[in-house]
Amino acid sequence: MTSLETFLRQSNDAFIENCTSCGKCVEVCPVTPVAGIDATQGPQIVGSLLKLLDGGPPLEGDAKIWAHQCNGCGLCIPACPESINPRRMIMLANTAESEQETATPQLFRKMARSIRIMAAMQLAPDEFQKLLRNPRVRDVPVVFYLGCNPIRTPHLLINAMTILDALEVDYEVVGGPGACCGIIHSKWEGEIERGGKVVDGTLDRFEDFTPDHVLSWCPSCVLHLGETIDGFRDTSFNFDHITNFLIDQAEGLSGRFVTPVNRRVLLHAHEGMAEIGENVAKMLKAVSGLTLVDTVLEPGYTCGGSGADRSPELKRIKREETIRRAESDDVDTLVTLFHGCHGQLSGEERRGTFEVLNWTDILVEALGGTPHDDVSKRYRMQDDWDMILDEGEIYLRANGVDVDREWLKGVLPDIFAQVEFKGGLEEFASGKSA
Repeated sequence: MTSLETFLRQSNDAFIENCTSCGKCVEVCPVTPVAGIDATQGPQIVGSLLKLLDGGPPLEGDAKIWAHQCNGCGLCIPACPESINPRRMIMLANTAESEQETATPQLFRKMARSIRIMAAMQLAPDEFQKLLRNPRVRDVPVVFYLGCNPIRTPHLLINAMTILDALEVDYEVVGGPGACCGIIHSKWEGEIERGGKVVDGTLDRFEDFTPDHVLSWCPSCVLHLGETIDGFRDTSFNFDHITNFLIDQAEGLSGRFVTPVNRRVLLHAHEGMAEIGENVAKMLKAVSGLTLVDTVLEPGYTCGGSGADRSPELKRIKREETIRRAESDDVDTLVTLFHGCHGQLSGEERRGTFEVLNWTDILVEALGGTPHDDVSKRYRMQDDWDMILDEGEIYLRANGVDVDREWLKGVLPDIFAQVEFKGGLEEFASGKSA
């Protein structure tokens, strides 16, 4: 079996051989103008990436800014005259640089603990166990793969399961830090060998269920497993985003829509995975009473630190446009796409001019059900951490998660922001405070 390190080396060699350093990817990149990058230096910028992939020095100057601010929008892919994938090349370059510098040590350990805390603050014990336990191994046609970070906004996942249940899909749930796709270990921590073991372990878990389909919620997992390291392992199942599966079931799904949802909706989607936004738009259009007023495409392939947030100025410009459109008279609801999007946008409901829902909320309501309580949004709508903890501690105790209130109050802003901790990383990762 090929190791991940060998696979990445072979992938890097292919880019070195096939990329001509023409710089077209830099020219069309929407990050280039807002980040102050000289687009005429495209050949030199790409040349620096190729040198890095060949074992050369870390990136500097415009090359470093360009690679580090890549939000995964993918607009460079059709622009490449050699038909290579510049987005994948940049992902591999960032991985190579992390391997040299170990840029964010202990990130996964810290992330795993924050995920557990966030989920435990929002779920009843049976729901908490369903998302984080190891399911009984049995043959099923479908595995619903949660990934790691989506569990921060668990109501979306519970809603998605309600939709699968309505379609009478036989599935098991696999997710949480124990079933990571490995992107954190390889791309962010630079631990390629460990990242390979994580990927192998997760793919082996999928194979244990002998599924026909593994349906991912997380777009980062889709991008990492389905593009960045595509071909690393042969699998017996189809790995895809859950919305593609639901579109394949569109007739059966729309036939179960029994409740009109009278809303005028603005759909928030992303350039980097435009087909997923298109899938959601199709499903929303099938809901009686609902008017899809417009779709706004924000940069990147998702919101968050792996996507749009990597280019903060571009993200700021586009986010202001999204909010202005959502506040228009013809819109009453802003519908979010992914967990990172919902985590960032749900708090905007405090403006009082529009409601923020996820597409799964809409579909569950159309199916005649009650969407799961969006506890995360309720927390984000509040400005008082003590009020958040008054409710959160009830859930934490019920789920057997014992943390010091004052310590938790201190780290909650970073946990909710889904960003790297500004301080106390070693203490948080080691578990000394919880």
